[in-house]
Amino acid sequence: MSDTIRQMAELQTPEELNNLYRTLTNQLRQQLQQSENDKHDLEIQMLDRVGTLESRNLELREQLRQSEADKRYIETQKIRYEREVRKLKSESELLRTPPLIIGTIIDVLDSTRVVVRSSAGPRFLVRSSPSINPEDLKAGARCTLNQQSLAIVELLPDSFDAQIYGMELVDSPLETYADIGGLEKQINEIREAVELPLKRPDLFTRIGVEPPKGVLLHGPPGTGKTLLAKAVAHETNAHFMRVVGSELVQKYIGEGARLVRELFEIAKKKSPTIIFIDEIDAVGASRTEANTSGDREVQRTLMQLLAGMDGFENRGDVKIIGATNRIDILDRALLRPGRFDRIIEIPLPEEGGRLSILKVHTRLLTMDDNVDLDEIARLTDGKNGADLHAICMEAGMFAIRKDREAITQDDFLLAIEKVGLDFHRGFPDIGGAMFA
Repeated sequence: MSDTIRQMAELQTPEELNNLYRTLTNQLRQQLQQSENDKHDLEIQMLDRVGTLESRNLELREQLRQSEADKRYIETQKIRYEREVRKLKSESELLRTPPLIIGTIIDVLDSTRVVVRSSAGPRFLVRSSPSINPEDLKAGARCTLNQQSLAIVELLPDSFDAQIYGMELVDSPLETYADIGGLEKQINEIREAVELPLKRPDLFTRIGVEPPKGVLLHGPPGTGKTLLAKAVAHETNAHFMRVVGSELVQKYIGEGARLVRELFEIAKKKSPTIIFIDEIDAVGASRTEANTSGDREVQRTLMQLLAGMDGFENRGDVKIIGATNRIDILDRALLRPGRFDRIIEIPLPEEGGRLSILKVHTRLLTMDDNVDLDEIARLTDGKNGADLHAICMEAGMFAIRKDREAITQDDFLLAIEKVGLDFHRGFPDIGGAMFA
């Protein structure tokens, strides 16, 4: 700038001054233009830098959000793994815990001292855990014992044989009283003796009469004894336990009596209960001189059954239904009142009963209009309910064989003849030779 001022002082003419002015003006314009260009370039550079920083900022924010999500997931996984580790540690501790000894309480001396018998056999005087209620310590209860101190750790629930649980009828049978024909009197008697005391006990309390404890059904095979018991199981709301007499006969000494005892115990616990003993003559035959150990075991089982039916302990709302084809061989102690208060005979059906049974079995059959059930009832003298059911089935098979639309009277006549031949044919005469 000083050089320019010095040049202006040395100039003398106006033209020189104008030239110098124009030169300076051009220089200033160039400098301003250059400054504008530099400023524009700087703005572009700054805008690019700001855009880059904003993109970087968004990227860093996304990374931060992802890191926080990963952190939360890792913390959740950490908590889950810590919980699983604690669970595995507790299970490991349980596995390291020594097993407990099963014992039975023999006598209770006071609230803390108890006499127990271990599963090995010897008896010990031990102490019970403070967590056990002293009122629950009773003779005969099962318990667990510590291996070292033999102290009672906890009390166990009553144990019953798995065979006893299998006797309980879970699904109610489909048969009803409407499926039984010709046994109206027997149905009324069993309903009065079994159902009425369970459904309306107030009637007996009002009159002052003790309800019957048991009912025995007897009669020829195929007359409907088991069917009547199924109808009772369907109609009543009580627990129903079905047992065959031969199931109570066991191989080892005392096993059959134990089954009978546990049967009555679980029936009393689940009361109201109905116990149906089918083929009771298998265990209730008359007691004679026992020649073998098997005979003596059957007699022990029978004596336990007699005690359970009418012993010192009140069995509560537990009713017993027995069924047999051979009432003549039953022990007299089993037939006395107090054990079986009602003995109901299920005889072979008469003509009217056979007609009722035929109506029951044919109500779902497609029959011709000319079928006369009265005549069929007259022709089936001496037949039981099972025979009549077989006759109806065979008549249907004859109709199917001849491709008919319905069963005719001739089909029933052929069925009567066929069932009679099948029943009376029996085995061929083999002269006493043994056969398998």
